[in-house]
Amino acid sequence: MQEEIVNRVASSALITFDLEDYYPEGQRIILDIKDWLYEGIVLKEKDFRMYVADHSWEQYQDAYVALHCSTDAIVPAWAFMLITTKLQPYAKQIVLGDRVLLETVLYSAVLETLNISSFEGKSVIIKGCSHKPVPENAYIWATQKLQGVAKSIMYGEACSSVPLYKKK
Repeated sequence: MQEEIVNRVASSALITFDLEDYYPEGQRIILDIKDWLYEGIVLKEKDFRMYVADHSWEQYQDAYVALHCSTDAIVPAWAFMLITTKLQPYAKQIVLGDRVLLETVLYSAVLETLNISSFEGKSVIIKGCSHKPVPENAYIWATQKLQGVAKSIMYGEACSSVPLYKKK
């Protein structure tokens, strides 16, 4: 007589915390200003202001924007501030940096305001694999936030997890 196969993972009390569930949907745009600089490295104020004035800012409607310069130019802070004044009416979020920084800032805001009361006293597994660009810092912040309420925290998948924390 064969024994019934029981899926212990499905019947466990583990709650999965998937950071992808909190991914802020929306277009991400990297605005590289190198083409607005003389020979890609020198900011000439008059020319730069002309580029900013003539640029079509409506294309950034409801987008998350990272301001960036891909050359080794020394760009004064006011240049990015000027661009921000034009982006502000359209973009959802503006950062100075690359896509990783943009995603990090977005996840920081989401996790800071996240209500985690449903994880109180529970065994939580922070899902490790993701198809969306979840920054590494988000895993750190999720762990910090959950440690205040969870009974235990693991990382990975239910079938092969790494124990991280157990409340004493």
